[in-house]
Amino acid sequence: MLEALSDFAAGLPAWAQWIGIMLISAIPFVESYFGAAIGVLVGLHPVVAIVAAIAGNAVSMLGFVFAADAARAKVLHGRGEARAELSPRRARLKRMFDRFGVPGVSLLGQTVLPSQITSGAMVSFGASRNAVILWQCISIVVWGVAFGLLALGGVELLALR
Repeated sequence: MLEALSDFAAGLPAWAQWIGIMLISAIPFVESYFGAAIGVLVGLHPVVAIVAAIAGNAVSMLGFVFAADAARAKVLHGRGEARAELSPRRARLKRMFDRFGVPGVSLLGQTVLPSQITSGAMVSFGASRNAVILWQCISIVVWGVAFGLLALGGVELLALR
């Protein structure tokens, strides 16, 4: 799949490759980290690749947060706190949320699930929408910059050979 996404971005005209990186970074499980790496690997300037990946991932995450917030408000409107059976993955995320809070799940949760899913789940658990947005944006930037720089280091290492 990453090869197909890389081919997609590389196949765009040079002036539009950053848009391609934004689009693929909006996909859950690709996000800012793989988007930034793909951008660097297809030849975008690292700053452009990283910023485009972060922007695409952030916009996608915001959509999930606002959708989850609206769904939670609708479910709770006039009915009190609703309790639903959690899937094993959501139960694991809920345990992480209870243990580490919004900052911990935002920064570490991307090792388990995409930011879009973790952000929506945290809002559905009752976390502050604004806190989730803040910490998810911090996480998206950290992961995007880290993987973009790792990709850049790999490209430079291969160029030395």
